[in-house]
Amino acid sequence: LTKLLKNRKNDIAITRIASGIPIGSDLEYVDTSTLSRAFEARRQL
Repeated sequence: LTKLLKNRKNDIAITRIASGIPIGSDLEYVDTSTLSRAFEARRQL
C-alpha cells in the first residue's frame, strides 16, 4: 500500500505511528499521553 501511494502525486503524508501502541489495538482504549507521544514520534515511510 505504501509503494502504491508513494507513486501517486498527492499531498498525503504516509507515516507509521511510533512505538507505544500495540499492533491491532483499538485507539479508543489508548490513553491520551501514549497516543500523543506516538504521534509526535511517528516516522515517515
